[in-house]
Amino acid sequence: MELRDLMETAAEAAAKIVHGVPEDRLTAPTPNPGWDVRTMVNHLFFWTRCAEFAARKQAPDDLPEEHDFTAEPGWADRFAEQARHTARAWRDPAAWEGNTSLTGAEPGMPASVIGAMIFSEFPLHGWDLAVSTGQPVELPAEVVRAAHRETSAIAEMARQYGAFGPEVPVAEDAPLLDRLLGVAGRDPHWTP
Repeated sequence: MELRDLMETAAEAAAKIVHGVPEDRLTAPTPNPGWDVRTMVNHLFFWTRCAEFAARKQAPDDLPEEHDFTAEPGWADRFAEQARHTARAWRDPAAWEGNTSLTGAEPGMPASVIGAMIFSEFPLHGWDLAVSTGQPVELPAEVVRAAHRETSAIAEMARQYGAFGPEVPVAEDAPLLDRLLGVAGRDPHWTP
């Protein structure tokens, strides 16, 4: 199955986890050093917005990356709506063609790489938020499989840009989610 066919499933899984984030856990730590839950939610929300523009080959608006979406009423519902818009934009086969950028910078990167990055953000940050807030991690198997494949392909590049930490060794026979997390520099056994 192509990523564009799974994007909505991945987005819905992340939106369900974001809906489960209690207001009193926004300052809880996450697996990302120095990031609390609020920072993680804001990061996911901001780049999900930018990814909708990228799918349409448009420069994003001028909303600053430091914007605090969680300070606004209904932020979890708004994230779910944004995630759906972004996923629908990436359903268009044209979104995956040519180059695009999450920031509007030219010449950008292959759209297929950007699409894979945003796709993988949904399960990775979904897991981050779930374990940080005591939620069950419920990610569809097909999303985990695709995210593992795509994340493995871009992991070294992501490490060069500081998006991933060093790979965490995980047994080859560990569950695929654990192997995905390890490739992305996360300890699958992390707890707050």
